[in-house]
Amino acid sequence: MRLSELKKSGHWPTLLSAFLYFDISFMAWVSLGPLMAYIAKEMHIPIEQKLTLVAIPVLSGAILRIPLGILADTIGSKLTGALGQSIVAAACALVWLFGLRNPTEVALFGAVLGLGGASFAVALPQAGRWYPPQLQGVVMGIAGAGNMGVVLDSLFAPSIAEHFGWRGVYAALLVPMLAILVFYIFAAKDAPGSIKRIPLAKYSELLLDPDSRWFMFFYFITFGGFVGLASALPLYFVSQFHATPVAAGLMVSMIVFFGSTFRPVGGAIADRVGGVKSLSMMFMVVAASYFAVAFLPVGPAPATGGWSLLALPPIAWLAVLLFSTGALCLGMGNGAVFQLLPQRFRNEVGVMTGLVGFAGGLGGFFLAKTLATSKGMTGGFMAGFLFFGCLALLGVAGLTFVKHRWRTTWGAVSGARI
Repeated sequence: MRLSELKKSGHWPTLLSAFLYFDISFMAWVSLGPLMAYIAKEMHIPIEQKLTLVAIPVLSGAILRIPLGILADTIGSKLTGALGQSIVAAACALVWLFGLRNPTEVALFGAVLGLGGASFAVALPQAGRWYPPQLQGVVMGIAGAGNMGVVLDSLFAPSIAEHFGWRGVYAALLVPMLAILVFYIFAAKDAPGSIKRIPLAKYSELLLDPDSRWFMFFYFITFGGFVGLASALPLYFVSQFHATPVAAGLMVSMIVFFGSTFRPVGGAIADRVGGVKSLSMMFMVVAASYFAVAFLPVGPAPATGGWSLLALPPIAWLAVLLFSTGALCLGMGNGAVFQLLPQRFRNEVGVMTGLVGFAGGLGGFFLAKTLATSKGMTGGFMAGFLFFGCLALLGVAGLTFVKHRWRTTWGAVSGARI
């Protein structure tokens, strides 16, 4: 894929707007992860409940993706995106001003933040509808790379919380949030013919298609793994390796950086070698990473407080290396899934983005909740990581099962490599 091709096609202001919209929305969506150590300190919340609370925005985002996708198809992606950003900004402003008093309020706030995660069902089809089939992998990868917002969350949120309190993080978040909202309103455009009412029966019809369920399963693993780790890892590093919240945030920012920035690379690789082949290889690396992490021992505890970044024991850095490898492949896997999806469901990409996005968000909630259950029942995280390693291997088996049919049916006439 040549850069000149991308420049000559589509509508780059919309592509940039979709990226920024998804980026800032993602920052809000996963903001509870790096801040939970501070919020929970005020409320004396145990580790299992912390992991459950950080999973609530992920679950809410999964559930809201379908109605937000329907709304985007009915009134347009631009208006839907502007409304979603406005509601999330209002919620962040209220929390900045009034705070949160108990776990129930944290859960309710997390549910509203789910609108940020649901932006996936608006931003990706809004950008993708402007571009031809042979560029879908890289375009969807660029728009979807907005999930790098979690890098900024993990990198800056704990430090801001240390100096200005955790509520100050939401004050800081409002500044880029409002700026991007203004830019989005003026720069984004809906592709011609993209506004059309899609009946709910269409979702039922697509759910009966086995290919749609395969795509949902593959994205459950890739995006679910990425966002689940982004939400749970700050607490994991504090609990498993006795890191300070700031050190944990810095480590997580390193890890999710790979998953975020390599999503377009995964789409471009899939454009070149085929989504099935690239996704299969990525699933195998993800499985190996999960299995290796599962057997890491608990790190040594410092005499007082927690380890700073430079004082962390070597076992913690080994975990960073393993998670970074897995997150890189999860991010590229996200791009590979969305290289394939528009080829199979070109005329239903909006509906399918909602369905597949729902499955991905559900996967993120499931990962965080599985780790919470594993910690609560066994005292460690091994069972949770082993389970998701097995899911990645099931993904490889699923791709092996469908690849011949896909390549000889819709793939043969798609105009892209499958």
